[in-house]
Amino acid sequence: MKEILHVLPENVRALTLKLPKDILNEVEEIRLRVNRPVEVRTYKRTYVLPNEAAPFVFSEKESILMMSLLSKHSVYRLEEELKRGYITITGGHRVGLAGRVVMEKGEVKGIRDISSFNIRVAKQKKGVSKPFLKQLHQGGNWCHTLIIGPPKTGKTTLLRDLAREMSLGVKTENMPSKNVGIIDERSEIAGSVKGVPQHDFGVKVDILDSCPKAEGLMMMIRSMSPEVLVVDEIGRKEDGEAIMEAVHAGVTIFASVHGSSLEDVKARPTIASLIDQSFFQRVIELNPHTRQGIVRRLEWKRRNPGVVKV
Repeated sequence: MKEILHVLPENVRALTLKLPKDILNEVEEIRLRVNRPVEVRTYKRTYVLPNEAAPFVFSEKESILMMSLLSKHSVYRLEEELKRGYITITGGHRVGLAGRVVMEKGEVKGIRDISSFNIRVAKQKKGVSKPFLKQLHQGGNWCHTLIIGPPKTGKTTLLRDLAREMSLGVKTENMPSKNVGIIDERSEIAGSVKGVPQHDFGVKVDILDSCPKAEGLMMMIRSMSPEVLVVDEIGRKEDGEAIMEAVHAGVTIFASVHGSSLEDVKARPTIASLIDQSFFQRVIELNPHTRQGIVRRLEWKRRNPGVVKV
């Protein structure tokens, strides 16, 4: 939280620090909107600062001050980040932005007059992938794996820890370390700042930060010879085609996608094609209520893929 506190206006910082320590440790988001109360969200509930009876209202002046703190007093240095609509700060935390969008030749040039900030707290939870490791490893190799879950179910957190475990290797389970390539289009998996990951992945991870997934998958294969490729939130046709190429090149794929279940994501042509052609061998469905996952093994039965719970 200390990195986040540095970019909050002083009065908001002081109110945040008045929250009980156990709540501060569970914070997942801080939402600040001009002329609206400040909200602090945990997995369990949402808190209004300092309380709902007497809410603190975030002002336009504080919005300007916060942009100054985020940009270290030079908004021009954030030109590329403003095109994407978010800023990644030290610690891997991401600050989403909303306001007046500036267009140029039909493309987004940036965001001005920022009216909303959404600070998403990045937490590296080491070890969360351990319950899944044996089920995702077979015959000395990692299985092509798709992680499915609605927003805020821990898809990226799980993907991040899987990348770390594969990079380090699990000697007790006879799982040797692998060269892992991460395509981090939105700087969420590694939380890189100036190209440097803010999370611990071990020594055998290479990262393409802020790179489109489809292009990044091919770039990584050509330049870094990865054994495993990790990518977050696939969905475009180009993503599916790149994953097919990567699998044919002999690289193991770990990916995530938004959805409530395997049946749900199969309604999307791109994902359905990958599943129907058995590009993925394992599927992890994350429960939105418990954030725990069920691993399913994809099998062929009379030319139709069946699903077997592992």
